[in-house]
Amino acid sequence: MSEQPPHADHGEGAAEAPFPPELVEAARKLFAGPVSFLKSAPKLEHLPDPVVPEVAFAGRSNVGKSSLLNALTNRNALARTSNTPGRTQELNFFDVGQPLAMRLVDMPGYGFAKAPKDMVRQWRYLVNDFLRGRQALKRALVLIDSRHGIKDVDREILTMLDKAAVSYRVVLTKADKVKATELAAVLARTEEEARKRPAAHPAIIATSSEGGMGIAELRAAVLEAAQL
Repeated sequence: MSEQPPHADHGEGAAEAPFPPELVEAARKLFAGPVSFLKSAPKLEHLPDPVVPEVAFAGRSNVGKSSLLNALTNRNALARTSNTPGRTQELNFFDVGQPLAMRLVDMPGYGFAKAPKDMVRQWRYLVNDFLRGRQALKRALVLIDSRHGIKDVDREILTMLDKAAVSYRVVLTKADKVKATELAAVLARTEEEARKRPAAHPAIIATSSEGGMGIAELRAAVLEAAQL
């Protein structure tokens, strides 16, 4: 964790993590290549064999996770987008690279207030067991809506990751939806909280799936994590 904290670019309202140019370029090339859906796993027994490094994406419902995954991988419909909170209740795996270099794991969204209690319980068991027992999992990226910052429901997953000793990095989504001064403030608050958590990476990345803000940095962060 030797990286310096990100800085706010007040001209664009973006935050950039200082990745080496060669890593950024390698990540661009990787995600310009083959990326494909592998399988959905509703239970642990359906998980694919852990043959390559995995990076998981977590976020509460409607945080923009599917849109960000599509932007990350240069695809329009790799991950399903939906206005219905809690639609995805499975671990979705995506193969990246040819030959296979790594896998992305789209974790089921959390924080859906209207979901049945048994569905919420099933989500907790699936996610917690996956986090604790998956040796191939190198890092989780926890997506936080720039308009709201970290909420209590987000803190639950952060604590779950801390307890499971899974390294994670916070990624702000929908950064184009807030003013530069507001983004700088939420960045500062988020970074301050991340620094207090044992498994959190200190540098935050602000992104916009629509405008492309932070996508190159996010790709570099994913590749960096896979190389751990």
